[in-house]
Amino acid sequence: MRGLVALLPLVLVACGQEPEGEPVMRTEIGSGMADEAPAPSPTPTAASACRDVTFEDVPLTHCIADPARHQIVTDLGPDDGMPYRSLARMASERPTNAPAVVFAMNGGMFDTEGRPIGYYVESGERLKQLNRAEGPGNFHLKPNGVFFGTGDRWQVRTADDFFATIGDRPDFGTQSGPMLVIEGKLHPEIAKDGPSRAIRNAVGIGKDGRAHFVIANAPLSFGKLARFYRDELKTPAALFLDGNVSALWNPATDRLDSGFNIGPLIVVEDKE
Repeated sequence: MRGLVALLPLVLVACGQEPEGEPVMRTEIGSGMADEAPAPSPTPTAASACRDVTFEDVPLTHCIADPARHQIVTDLGPDDGMPYRSLARMASERPTNAPAVVFAMNGGMFDTEGRPIGYYVESGERLKQLNRAEGPGNFHLKPNGVFFGTGDRWQVRTADDFFATIGDRPDFGTQSGPMLVIEGKLHPEIAKDGPSRAIRNAVGIGKDGRAHFVIANAPLSFGKLARFYRDELKTPAALFLDGNVSALWNPATDRLDSGFNIGPLIVVEDKE
């Protein structure tokens, strides 16, 4: 019976801007199997930490954060204010004495005000507890996960693993879902190439500790994005960040995506 259910796509509606506990996007259920593919060199250009690549005919932008050269922070909005809701506003209001931005993306499901519905830590302060509730939508397609870090150690873990093993509060953290890759394997309920197509972004951690951020430049399925992490980047763990509203700010190429209200932001900075 389970095999029959696994062949049916679970169709939900778009985006992450719904009341807490009801994040909605489209996702699909399937085999989670894919063919192996050769790994590319993931080295970015000297001028930019991001490079354009193509995977199975879909254009992507792949950005690398290196703990030897970069630091990562989360940024929801100005102190004691409402969330930024856009990369452009964050860029325009960023203090002049702040570290240089290497690139930034949105990351983590959010409510109608742009506030996180899952675990969220900014500058060591926890603004939202870990969300292990059941519910509809991509966020609740278990396992979901947490992207977090302290200093130069960054991790992606399933929410249950995070709950069971992480005792100290990290410097930054954001919860999203579903996981794309878990211990080198695809999420068991993500189809190889399901019918849902969207502009999506994600993050994965390589064996060398570098963080690989990817944003699609054309609509793609969950399965294709997951396979890019497993087969091309070979990251043991990868986490879906958002879809339909996914955005990137890359100052090196003057790319500043806009058009949709977004929630928590992940900012990669040069180390001071």
